[in-house]
This record gives sequence, structure tokens and C-alpha cells, in this order.
Amino acid sequence: MNKAILTILFCTLGTVMSCFVTAQDYNPIPVALPSLQIAPDARGGGMGDIGAATMPDVYSQHWNAAKYPFIAGEAGIAFSYTPWLSKLVSDINLLYMSGYWKFGNDNLNAISASLRYFSLGDIEVGTLEDEFWQTVSPHELALDMAYSRKLTETFSGAVTLRYIRADYSTGDDETTPGNAFSADIAGYNESYFYMGRSEALFGFGFNVSNIGTKISYDGGNTSMFLPANLRVGASLGYPLDPKNTLSLSLDVNKLLVPTPQLPTDDETDEEMQQRIDDYQHISSIGGIFKSLGDAPGGFREEMQEVMWSLGAEYRYDNRFSVRTGYYHENEYKGNRRYFSFGAGFRSDLFQIDAAYLVSAAQSNPLDQTLRLSLGFDIEGIRDLMR
Repeated sequence: MNKAILTILFCTLGTVMSCFVTAQDYNPIPVALPSLQIAPDARGGGMGDIGAATMPDVYSQHWNAAKYPFIAGEAGIAFSYTPWLSKLVSDINLLYMSGYWKFGNDNLNAISASLRYFSLGDIEVGTLEDEFWQTVSPHELALDMAYSRKLTETFSGAVTLRYIRADYSTGDDETTPGNAFSADIAGYNESYFYMGRSEALFGFGFNVSNIGTKISYDGGNTSMFLPANLRVGASLGYPLDPKNTLSLSLDVNKLLVPTPQLPTDDETDEEMQQRIDDYQHISSIGGIFKSLGDAPGGFREEMQEVMWSLGAEYRYDNRFSVRTGYYHENEYKGNRRYFSFGAGFRSDLFQIDAAYLVSAAQSNPLDQTLRLSLGFDIEGIRDLMR
């Protein structure tokens, strides 16, 4: 891996074309640590990166921590592995671990946590004479913990606190590790109702994530916004018969980050610098409110910033699962458009899931991305050892 590929990664979340398209209306939103937006688990990844309101599982920390009080198990832990941009390089990957524990006599409370480590591979750094100096390993890390509680029979809420660190240091004095803190606020509601003769499950959820500080990689001279995001989703689970269940889900996302103002044809160097400085001086909280109506193209461009995904999951006997989904991002905002496919198996002790991504946009390096996840039910393991 070299610096050119590292630069490509920072342009957008894995979309090489976004670095080179020069259309006048092309205006993606730059954020720090784009890896925080990557779906870490194979279940959500197999349904088009969906999880705000899907049935709760051990991977819920990334999507909506408020789902944990509704999960059937008492405790669980899971691991996920995703090779990233595998069509370009072989040493970029995402490692993810999550877990939860429900407590209290009424099982209304849950504590959950996750650790995300995004490796950007090894980079050989040379001297001015183009001689080998050292090898560095830039990476991004996020550690979080959440508390969730069922507030009514059908609704729960959650708060997540997160520590974030990014180290892109190459041995010089220009780049320093960046640190940031953020929080998530989430809610989830699930209720049953009759569709014909069958009792269906309707889920609704939201998650406002990465509300926090900005992050700097140059000792505080400049700073970037974290990928604050609003995710809203709904799902419908319908039992076809006692052993067969079909679920349909929808997620809608919008980055809560200010949109860069585009240059004008007659802009002077001073005006350009002022425009850049004005963007830099926006606070992280102020940026969240500003992002709701600051697109240069007005309401039309604001709607272009909305990303959506559709997903479906078929389950047999609550053991075997087959999934598919579609993710859509506007071509002027990053052009991430892809289909996904997945499958899973679960027992009383563990669950294993796999997902595969197929790009719907030309020359997309995300094509053929594979995700693997493995989860364990702590209660099942405990019963086995008795």
C-alpha cells in the first residue's frame, strides 16, 4: 500500500471515482474517520447496510444500541472481519468486536460495548533522497459503551459514549495522532399486530450518532468533522407459517455535517481562503444544525444528501437465513450504489453470518467486498458447560 491509495481513502468512504469526478454539481461532504460509517457485521451488510429497526441481535451496537433490551438472550459477544478495498490492495481491513449484557430482575436494562479497529495497511516511508527509512501502520480506532433501557412495553432508549483515535503519522512533525469523543442517542420501538391471520412484528428505530468534538491531525491547526449521522429505519416481520418468516426493512441516512460551499467563477484567492476559513470555524454542534439546510443547491441538493437502503431477510426455523439488499447514494454525493447478498446460521451456542457486495456503479472498488461475522450466546455456552 502507498500514499496514493491512502489519499484515495480519505477522499470518501472507499469510492475512488469521487476523487476524480469534476462535474460542477459534484459536492460530497468531507468527514474524518470515514471508517465509522462502514457496516461492521455481515447480517446488516447482507441487507444493504441496514440495522436501525431490524430484529435485535448481538451486532446492534453499531446500528441502534436501544435494541438490546428486546433481545432474547441474556448476554452475547461477536467478532467481525471485513477486508476493505480488496480489489485495490490486500492489507486494508476492519476488525470489529461487540457484546452486551442484560441485567436486573426485570431484564429491562442492558450494557453493551464495541471495539472497532480499521487498519490502513503498511506504508514504507522514505527520505528526501528516496531511500527507505521506516514502515508505518496508520489506523483508526473507536471504543464505545452504551446503556439502554426498556422504557415501556414497546419502546426503549439508549445513550452511547465513544472514544475515537486516528493515527496517520508517517514519522514527520506535520502529522499527529487525532483524538475525539462522541455520543449516540437512539430509540427503538417494536409492536405486534395482525395481518390477516398472522401476527406480524413492526419495528421502528432511530440513531443520532457521532455527536461530538471535531478531530485534528496537525496539532490543532485545522480540524475536521466526525461523521455525525441521523439514521431512521423501519422493518416488518411476517410469519409465512410456523417455520418460515420474511422480513422487509428500510433505512434512511443523512450526514449531520455542513455542506462545503462551491467556488464561483469570479472568486478571488482571498475569497476562497475566507470560504475555507468560515467552514473550518463552524463548531461541531453548530454544524449539526447548519447541515439541515445549507446545501448550495437548496432543497434539491439537501435531498441528494439522503442515502437509503432496502433489505430483505428470509428465515427458516429461526436457524437458517438468506438475505439481500440495495444501498443507494446520489452520484453527486459519493455514488456508493450496490447490491448485497448474505446468509447465516444460528444455534443455541453461536451464529455465523457472511455477506457479499456487488457494485451497481462502474469502477467501484467496493465491488466484491466480503464480510464475515461470528457471534456467541453466553447463556448457551454456560448451559453447555454445566
